[in-house]
Amino acid sequence: MKRIIGGALVFFASLPIFAQVNTCKEVVGYYPNWQWYDRNKLVNPQTIDYSKYSILNYSFFEPLSNGTIRITDPWADKNLLLGPINWAMAPAGYDTGYDFGNPAYHFPGQKMSDYCHQNGVKLLPSIGGWTLSQNFPLIAASSATRQAFAQSCVDLIIAFNFDGIDLDWEYPGFSDHGGTPQDKQNFTLLLTEIRSAIDAYGQSVGKDLLLTIAVSADPSKMDDVEWHNVEPLVDMINLMSYDFFGAFDSFTNHNSPLFQPLVGNSAFNADAAVDNLLTVYNVDPQKINLGIAFYGRSQTTSSAPQLHMPSNGQADMLTFQPDEGTPLYYNVLLKEHLFTKFWDDNAKVPYLLGNSGLNTFLSYDDEQSVGLKAQYVVDKNLKGGIIWEITGDYLETSPGSGIISHTPLVDSINAVFCNYVPADTTNSSSAYLNEIEFVSFSIFPNPSNDFITITSSDEILALEILTSDGKFVEHLNGQLEKVVSLDITSYPAGLYFVNLSSSFKKMQSKFIVH
Repeated sequence: MKRIIGGALVFFASLPIFAQVNTCKEVVGYYPNWQWYDRNKLVNPQTIDYSKYSILNYSFFEPLSNGTIRITDPWADKNLLLGPINWAMAPAGYDTGYDFGNPAYHFPGQKMSDYCHQNGVKLLPSIGGWTLSQNFPLIAASSATRQAFAQSCVDLIIAFNFDGIDLDWEYPGFSDHGGTPQDKQNFTLLLTEIRSAIDAYGQSVGKDLLLTIAVSADPSKMDDVEWHNVEPLVDMINLMSYDFFGAFDSFTNHNSPLFQPLVGNSAFNADAAVDNLLTVYNVDPQKINLGIAFYGRSQTTSSAPQLHMPSNGQADMLTFQPDEGTPLYYNVLLKEHLFTKFWDDNAKVPYLLGNSGLNTFLSYDDEQSVGLKAQYVVDKNLKGGIIWEITGDYLETSPGSGIISHTPLVDSINAVFCNYVPADTTNSSSAYLNEIEFVSFSIFPNPSNDFITITSSDEILALEILTSDGKFVEHLNGQLEKVVSLDITSYPAGLYFVNLSSSFKKMQSKFIVH
């Protein structure tokens, strides 16, 4: 029997094996390479909880005008995607070159793809993004550069053991990024070339490779896509249903409303964007992943802030300085004491209003609102959700501790995806409850080789640990409280599943022993 630390008296019992579940729907998490540096590299390939996602999109790679692709941060990209650099082998200046790198110069077995694949998670490179999409119109305009780009996609897959390609062209036809009217057709031609190239390579190595795209939720930009031609070419459509409103507007409003707010463009909300894809363009719902924001947007005002009031057209760069006025979720929580929290029952999202002369409005998402969005995904029979971006959800035991405690937002999503019974989809948005009890649990540290702490949002009634081939290691039941620590020093290295039963439901997660 293992030693239980900080829990009540327990005893072993024979429990039924729960059905193995992962995320139940697609949970696509974006991991930006620049966030590796944040909080002393808190969220890295070794500390990511892979059980919470089905796909990770590594962001971003830069498409060059000649159709080639390059990394954007030689230090981060090479350390993350090939493993820590072995300076006994690597030449001087290796960390500054924008080439794909050489695996021989890295310690083996520590690539991001290694950790993903050990946990059944796919890893895709996201190419483009808001700041790196200006070359797509040129690439897509000629057969030669389309072919070169498609081959570069294959080379990228080979270099880093990716499982496909996520194309993030923001956006075909968008004049600010060099877009032209010809982009609409050329986008289809570019995707056709990529699909053909990665399928041919995948067939040669016996592997099915994914092709996904990130698309705008703005109806004017949606119309610059040949949906009837594009949909058959891609496996998933990642709908960026956020950035609807922000400091770029003249009035305060929500970054990512689920439903239409009382004020503002009636098309600027997730429900309207999904409805456009489903009813106007007849896109298969099982190819759509709804965008879910793990960050907020601040707006300053000239007087005490309110929802739907004139703003100064600026973000609060002082209160939310670390994220340049667009705070990740953990930074929202760190500053929450300076605000009063409110809930918009029309849009189904929270917001914060500054206290004591702090003239700042903040729109963001919390556990309740992301749970409602997950609920919406289930009700609309969508493929899943995309998260921009995962690192904001990794909370520390205390600020600066360097110890991850839990990931409440993605836990809220998975609680719905794996346990929610679809509601009557004929009901209006008023059918969505304001208060939903989301039960989730986390395991930390993961991976580990000495102790793990299992934390649940509901009292633990039973817990069991199984090896990857289904053999029982632990059977515990009784009143285990909400936190259980286990000594795992005798566990052989490998993957283990944890089945947990609370008063509300049964859940499963997994952890790795080094």
